[in-house]
Amino acid sequence: MKTDDFDYYLPKELIAQTPLKKRDASKMMVLDKKTGAINDKSFTDLINYINPGDTLVLNDTKVIPARLIGQKLDTGAVIEVLMLKDLGDDEWESLTKPAKRVKEGTIIKFSNELSCICTFVGEDGIRRYKFIYDGIFLEILEKLGEMPLPPYITEKLEEKNRYQTVYAKNLGSAAAPTAGLHFTNEYLKRLKANGVNIAYVTLHVGLGTFRPVVVEDVTKHDMHSEYYILNNKTAKLLNETRKNGNKIIAVGTTSTRVLETVADENGLFKAQSGNTKIFIYPGYKFKAIDALLTNFHLPKSTLIMLVSALAGKENVLNAYNHAVSEKYRFFSFGDCMLIK
Repeated sequence: MKTDDFDYYLPKELIAQTPLKKRDASKMMVLDKKTGAINDKSFTDLINYINPGDTLVLNDTKVIPARLIGQKLDTGAVIEVLMLKDLGDDEWESLTKPAKRVKEGTIIKFSNELSCICTFVGEDGIRRYKFIYDGIFLEILEKLGEMPLPPYITEKLEEKNRYQTVYAKNLGSAAAPTAGLHFTNEYLKRLKANGVNIAYVTLHVGLGTFRPVVVEDVTKHDMHSEYYILNNKTAKLLNETRKNGNKIIAVGTTSTRVLETVADENGLFKAQSGNTKIFIYPGYKFKAIDALLTNFHLPKSTLIMLVSALAGKENVLNAYNHAVSEKYRFFSFGDCMLIK
């Protein structure tokens, strides 16, 4: 299986640069994973595809304003640090640009309140930094940091909260779980009133989101680990859903990866937390989810491989070509797809 097998043509103008004024105003393509049939709908039609007793699983991670611009203390060179993973004790794994300027022991100053020292030099621009600050760390980040928008978004985000889901709670992500950006509190209430269960997991999105697949053979790609939590309340609800013969619908590839990490061979769940490196590509047998709401993903990415595992590569590429012809909006601030 080659990485190039997951390529498709995408005109640049279809990459959504800004969110729509209304979160729930997006289009939604419905793809039948068994037949490949496609229907063009609106996101608000989602309620018609979820039955009472089904459980919708959302990732409640919260994005940290993790992009910092500072200067090397010794030369004044401008350095960008993108914090990816909290290693504890004020140390963070980070992506650095330009990385070649930062060696072990390099000090970068962001303001009078915040600086960091490089403690480890890794590959592909990865560095570890010990942060030194005066005050409350997250408050300083809120003031100095920028939302770590993906590189294909070139326009400035006017409202920081539009790169957060309305239910974001647990701080720790370097990127938003973007399938969840379509939901409003009002729409979640509508789903609940219709008898749909809402469950939450946490997966802090890290380097994997920013890292392209560069190997020719898909199976040789090395996934970076990301921290997840599935609590007792969610495990119990998911097991009841399964027992009652109802469906589990994941919102986003991040929720999917948590559920598929935790589920046993019988599709049952127990509360746990840890780091997952699960890499889902065609040939994978799903144990946890019955359906998936997701955005449209980059060509040759691990995410398009995951949806291809669920719906079949030919069905997915056909759906993506349809999305291009119908001028769907792509990627983080774009439209969505329900694979049922």
